[in-house]
Parts: sequence; C-alpha cells; structure tokens
Amino acid sequence: MSVLDEIRAAFAKRGGDTYGEGVSQLDHALQCAACAERDGASPALIAATLLHDIGHLLHELPQDVADQGIDTEHESLGSAWLSQHFGADVTEPVRLHVAAKRYLATTEIGYYDLLSAASVQSLKLQGGLMSPEETKRFASERYAQDAIKLRRWDDEGKTIGAKTPGLGYFEQHVKLALR
Repeated sequence: MSVLDEIRAAFAKRGGDTYGEGVSQLDHALQCAACAERDGASPALIAATLLHDIGHLLHELPQDVADQGIDTEHESLGSAWLSQHFGADVTEPVRLHVAAKRYLATTEIGYYDLLSAASVQSLKLQGGLMSPEETKRFASERYAQDAIKLRRWDDEGKTIGAKTPGLGYFEQHVKLALR
C-alpha cells in the first residue's frame, strides 16, 4: 500500500470523526490546506497543513478523549508516522503545531481569546501557556515560523459548511512533498 493509499484509508476510517469543533477531521484538513494554498505556501507546507492532525486518525482512542482529560499527543504520533515518507519540511511543522498554539497563546495579546472552546480545552491538556524558557526554545526551532503559519490555518479551518476541493485535489501537494 502506498502512503497515499494509507492516507486515504485513514481519512476513510476516521475522517468523519469530530473533535468538538463542529467540523469533521476531513473537512478541517481540507479547509486548512485550502488556506495554506490560498496564501501561497510551498507544497511541503500545504501537505503538512493537510496532514497536521493525522495522529488523530491513527490512534484508536474515542472521539471524546479530551473530555476524559487525556492528551493524545497527536502531533508526535502524526509527525513520527509521516517521517517514514516525508522530510522535516513536512514533519516538523506537524510536530510543532501544538507548541505553536501554546506559544501564540502565551506571547500574542488576544490570541487566547480567539480560541474555540475545544482548543482551550486541548491547550490545557497540552501543557497550557509556555514558560519563558519554553517560548525561547520554541522560537529558536528551525520550523517555528512554519508551525505558526500552520497553527493560524488550523484556527481558520473550522467553518461549518465551507466549500473546498476534495482530498484528491490536495494529493498533488502530498506527492510533491514525498521524499
């Protein structure tokens, strides 16, 4: 099975799941990728944005796992899985997108207030606001700026009923980003 087949299978299996945002995992991924493409991101960053939550599709935990007080660490799971097929320009923004939320909530006035209820809940499970040492460490990461861009598209990609191209359309970017 090719990686594209595996990605399609993951979305077919769990892409209809929601996570407290009112949109499905698939709709969220497509909206985020459409935002990245609209803003002129590279194929690798579009692929990362499309696949940033693939860790949610890979684990066997229930949809309401956050309500049970459990952080799935989906960013680490997703990044590790993607690293079998993609370079750091895809895997690192995925690995860092949760840290980017924590960073922005800590350093940008008003950002925290824009988060959805589900994002606030997950932020608490993911470590909450960063310490000064954590913000410095995050800012020094090579892919921090890409992770921040991904995070902003993640925040934007939660519109119920938004129209986007389908998964097949975005596969062009995934193919270009493969190692």
